[in-house]
Amino acid sequence: MTTTPARYAAPMLSAPRLAAAIIDLDGTMVDTADDFTAGLNGMLAQLDADETSREEVIDYVGKGSEHLIRSVLAPRFPADHAQERFDEALALYQAEYAKINGLHTRLYPDVEAGLAALRDAGLKLACVTNKPHRFAVELLKQYGLFPLFSVVIGGDSLAKKKPDPLPMLAACEAMRVPPRATVAIGDSENDALAGRAAGMATLTLPYGYNHGQAIQTINSDGIVATLLEAAKVIAAHNRANPEANPEAAASA
Repeated sequence: MTTTPARYAAPMLSAPRLAAAIIDLDGTMVDTADDFTAGLNGMLAQLDADETSREEVIDYVGKGSEHLIRSVLAPRFPADHAQERFDEALALYQAEYAKINGLHTRLYPDVEAGLAALRDAGLKLACVTNKPHRFAVELLKQYGLFPLFSVVIGGDSLAKKKPDPLPMLAACEAMRVPPRATVAIGDSENDALAGRAAGMATLTLPYGYNHGQAIQTINSDGIVATLLEAAKVIAAHNRANPEANPEAAASA
């Protein structure tokens, strides 16, 4: 049965004509929570610790593997023991995750159509995620999405990850598009914080994880039900700004 997406107030984009979109991966393009849960449970079994669940894991997703591991260890070990076992746990988790990356995932609705619409509208695309780069590339390839992106930046690609703006700025540099002419699209506060700090427009998707918080708590330029709706919003914005010069706007 098909459900009608919830409607949200129309986004208000104040940016000039947009030339690029930076899109998150986990919780935005692909539902990976069950992969995270399986990988973590493989790790926890080797640490003789209680299993985790999807419900617990989704509160931790989006801030990188290190945060994920620390969050899962915290309620299962005394603080000093958790710290002592962190390096071991991280190595175990990465080994377990490599075995199942993409095995328990699903593509969210309208992702392929949304990406195609963005490309057809002339936007350059980048994927910026806090997921390790090799896992991100493997997952994008599994769903046939990798060729759509000019650049893929993972959580281990640079010295800092989202919510720091560094990976967003690096993606803009690689695409040769100024941040002012770029929109950041994601499911969590980290995506909006990174985009806003980089000087970008921001759009939020409501179906991901957002660290267990309500989507309405995110300070973005608006909520769009799907990536396809995001593409329509951006296309309408660009039609209303046909002569805007993003290079000039960026330097103004």
